[in-house]
Amino acid sequence: MITARDDRRRTFETVPAGAEAVSWWGRAWVAALEGASGDPARLARGRTYAESGHVDAVTVTPGRIVAYVRGSRPRPYRTELTLPAFADPEWSELLEEVAADPAALGALLEREVPQSLAGTVLPGAGELVPHCSCPDFGRPPCKHAAALCYRAARLLDEDPFVLLLLRGRGERELLEDLTRRNAAHAAREKPPTAPDFPAVAAREALVRTVLPPLPAPLAPPAAAGLPPAYPADPAAPDPLALDQLASDAAARALALLTTGEDPIAGLSLWQDAVRLASAEPTAGLTGAARTLYRDLARATGRTTTDLARAAAAWRQGGRPALAALEEPWDPPAGPFDRARPALLAASQGAFRPERNRLTARTRQLRLGRDALWYAYESRPDDDDWWPTGRPSPDPVAALTRRADSSG
Repeated sequence: MITARDDRRRTFETVPAGAEAVSWWGRAWVAALEGASGDPARLARGRTYAESGHVDAVTVTPGRIVAYVRGSRPRPYRTELTLPAFADPEWSELLEEVAADPAALGALLEREVPQSLAGTVLPGAGELVPHCSCPDFGRPPCKHAAALCYRAARLLDEDPFVLLLLRGRGERELLEDLTRRNAAHAAREKPPTAPDFPAVAAREALVRTVLPPLPAPLAPPAAAGLPPAYPADPAAPDPLALDQLASDAAARALALLTTGEDPIAGLSLWQDAVRLASAEPTAGLTGAARTLYRDLARATGRTTTDLARAAAAWRQGGRPALAALEEPWDPPAGPFDRARPALLAASQGAFRPERNRLTARTRQLRLGRDALWYAYESRPDDDDWWPTGRPSPDPVAALTRRADSSG
């Protein structure tokens, strides 16, 4: 615990460099000494001593600031400056003034000397008295006292509480006293009267209010809108890609609005790429569509041929049709076994079974897990099967639809 006695003695081993005061109170301190000097030459030598580091550690106590100043001789001189300390009644009056003035209190907390206290705490005429053990018996201050004065001014620049300590109070006890007085001032002040506002009883405010029914929702649009035209700027994204994404987002939004389901929920990256590619026709691809196919294939690690085949399957029947293209499986006995006799009876020829597939030269049927038949075709002697037509639960109808779509 720091006592008042401890708080009233401070020693500064180092002092901020320079001899020129920068704060207004530091300059006022120097002016008090220079105004009492009749020898500018001594002041100039003292300033040189201060700038050259001739002033050793500085000790400050109430009414006194002391340091050893090295001159031209080996032994330094004991130099001090005295300033009358305030008596307790003077301190009480000063602290009351600060506690009652928010601007003064704020300045002090910011480690500045309040302007309102300038005439009280700063040295007045004849108050700052120099003393030195040097043999210079001329009119004071000597060059050693002047050096101490300049160095003390730099201390005051950094910490104005040094000035208040010279007047008799340490920083800690001073701030504690100010805190008590400020609290007392706040307690004595009456809070401003709150303005009258119209009030509503809590019971009345909490009464349930019957709200009118919400208006009927607007009818969804018949089709998704077209995206705006995007400028072709070399620094901007590809406008065709933006158009594709905007159109797709509008279609998804319409599906959510009308069905309550997101059409791409749960799709893998490959499935979503196939879905996007299926919006473009396989035959007669435009330059933009070819670019789209190339980018989607590259993003999924597939070839453009793989993507085109999968897009044709997606157009045939969406996700189940893509599964029929890519996922062979072993269907249970029943519809699959009855398909071959039905095809023979319809004069469609003999089909060779293999897992979920029935093949006859350039024609093929694949049974999907959704119990629909998907038609495929290939060139003779070329095992390169492409989806065609529309799916059907009837294998004969699936082949017939294939023939209709190809014709």
